[in-house]
Amino acid sequence: MPQIAQLAETYSSQIFWLLVFFGITFFFIGRGMVPKVMETVAQRDTQIASDLAAAEAARAKADEEEEAWRVRENENRAKAQAIVAEAKAEAAAKSEKKIAAAQKRLDTKLAKAEAEIAEARKSALAEVEDVAVEAAQDIVQRLAGVKVAKPAAKSAVKEAMANG
Repeated sequence: MPQIAQLAETYSSQIFWLLVFFGITFFFIGRGMVPKVMETVAQRDTQIASDLAAAEAARAKADEEEEAWRVRENENRAKAQAIVAEAKAEAAAKSEKKIAAAQKRLDTKLAKAEAEIAEARKSALAEVEDVAVEAAQDIVQRLAGVKVAKPAAKSAVKEAMANG
């Protein structure tokens, strides 16, 4: 192979050009581009770190505001429950007063109704007694043919009603 035969003649020049090419590449890339890339990476890292710090600070502030909101919410809830309890107590007191007033009116009506019933009963008993006296006089007249005086018939009816 002719390429291998020429290797001894071109070996030194190939190494020279290899070193020249790598040297130029090292200076252009290693000294020119790599520092710029590293600077960009450092800026990106700095930006990410500052963004993370800002996010952490914002989260801490949000947590504090949430806690403050929870405290206010609990205070407001306690106040609302106190107002509701007070309203219930007032409503219960008003209901008690209304119930007491209604009970008093009902008791008055009941007492009046009982008095009317007692009066009606008394008058009914008097009417029954009068009817019984008349019936007793009429029965004695028809059966015995004797006329009984009203006071005598009345005392007999009263005695029969008391025993009966």
